[in-house]
Amino acid sequence: MHTSSFFKRILFVVSVLFFYSCDKEYNAIGADLLGENNFDFLQYTSDVVAYNQKVGPADATNLLTNALGIYNDPAFGKTTAHFSTQLNLAVLSPKIGANAVVDSVYLSVPYFSTLKTINADGSKTYELDSIYGAQAPIKLSVFESGYFMRDLDPTTGFTSSQSFYTDQTTLFENSKIGSRLNNASSVNQNDAFFFNPKEIIQKVIATDGKVSLARSIPAMRLKLDNTFFTTKILNAPVAKLASNDVFKDYFRGLYFKIETVSGSAGSMAMMNFKDGKITINYTEDLVTNGVTTRVAKTMELNLNGNSINLLDQSNVNLAYLNAVNNPNSASGDANLYLKGGDGAMAVIDLFKTSGELALIRSKGWLINEANLIFHIDAAKMATSNEPNRIYLYDLTNNRPLVDYFLDNTNFIDAKKSKYVFSGLINKEAVANGRGQTYKVRITNQIRNLVKYADSTNVKLGLVVTENIAESSFSKLRTANGLTSKVPKASVMNPLGTVLYGSHSSVPLDKRLKLQIYYTKPN
Repeated sequence: MHTSSFFKRILFVVSVLFFYSCDKEYNAIGADLLGENNFDFLQYTSDVVAYNQKVGPADATNLLTNALGIYNDPAFGKTTAHFSTQLNLAVLSPKIGANAVVDSVYLSVPYFSTLKTINADGSKTYELDSIYGAQAPIKLSVFESGYFMRDLDPTTGFTSSQSFYTDQTTLFENSKIGSRLNNASSVNQNDAFFFNPKEIIQKVIATDGKVSLARSIPAMRLKLDNTFFTTKILNAPVAKLASNDVFKDYFRGLYFKIETVSGSAGSMAMMNFKDGKITINYTEDLVTNGVTTRVAKTMELNLNGNSINLLDQSNVNLAYLNAVNNPNSASGDANLYLKGGDGAMAVIDLFKTSGELALIRSKGWLINEANLIFHIDAAKMATSNEPNRIYLYDLTNNRPLVDYFLDNTNFIDAKKSKYVFSGLINKEAVANGRGQTYKVRITNQIRNLVKYADSTNVKLGLVVTENIAESSFSKLRTANGLTSKVPKASVMNPLGTVLYGSHSSVPLDKRLKLQIYYTKPN
């Protein structure tokens, strides 16, 4: 048994040495796990040019997550996020009996949350994720929407999806119908709404009359108007409930309007409305052997139709506004302002020094590792929420970099996936430490540039990201001179960060540089 184990170990070591010798230009994935000494690699530092670029209104149709609420960011300004969505019938052609009357209607959209404790009485304590700003109230009004969100764009001959943009609040505001539906007497349902971290507890009455408690994760749970849903749903013409295509034209959806509460800074949550639903509890007549009784029934509407996140910007920080409106594309900017939604991005040009890339190519260096390290301007971000991740991509071709594709690292926490490519925030090693840097590894991007003379030195784009797994792009309403698209995950993230740029006025220890670790050929 011991002899067998010994030979297995020898075979493993020999195999590792064999595969290493077959590929001296090994992929750098995993090097982060070995520390920061970079072995005995030689180091070269290259100047880059990085400057700001305003994004502008972007397609925010059918995002995976949507912002709702108000966030005041001192470094950027105030963002007010509204939302509108279509509804779908969970069951088509529902059988609605005689004298149907709504007893209650509840809208429920779960929050992102983490279970913290399970108490002795069976109750649970949660902590909400992705809540920005203080837990301060906002005014929330839910209206019937009168605007039909079509699937396909008629200007393309109905061959591509219809786009709706972040700046179209007025369109949906002017199309709302009637009074607000969340008209309960409790102000935390409307005029002083807040994102409540408490678990949802509901009484459940069994057929034998026994009462029990059903517990579920924290959610936006709003009581909606009974009369409206009696008229709109239970009394709807049968044909209007026969298919969702017809239903979505008949009941065009809901519009979630956000307003400021006097004296409150407000707060904002990231939410997955696609998991939301409306539950209509009603009673109807049931006739059995000539005897009429009232029976309880339930109908569900899902919030998984076409949707749009609407973003209003106000009280914009003047330094941010000046930076994105007056970029220095020649020498680079001192600060880089990255803002999600329809905010701003950075553009990065590598190897701007004349002849630098050709000289490196001529030396035949073996590129072992290459990084861009972005230092956070702590003074400007002192009182702002910091995004957990930034995303670097090929701006010239609007696609991810090769290092993104080659990184298959996965974690239980999906937000940390593609850990080697990274872009994750590095914080002070203290409780509630502030962010210091973001590091993005582009080893293979640089390796290909150096090895292949016909490879193109593309412009790089830098944005905040809400979801590293989301690599698709959203259209801009107006092309900005460099591109007509922006990463969709950046549209989903309402946060921003201020980084030191590449301008000569930035101290050397904070200035953006390209770090290359290489080995000379024998």
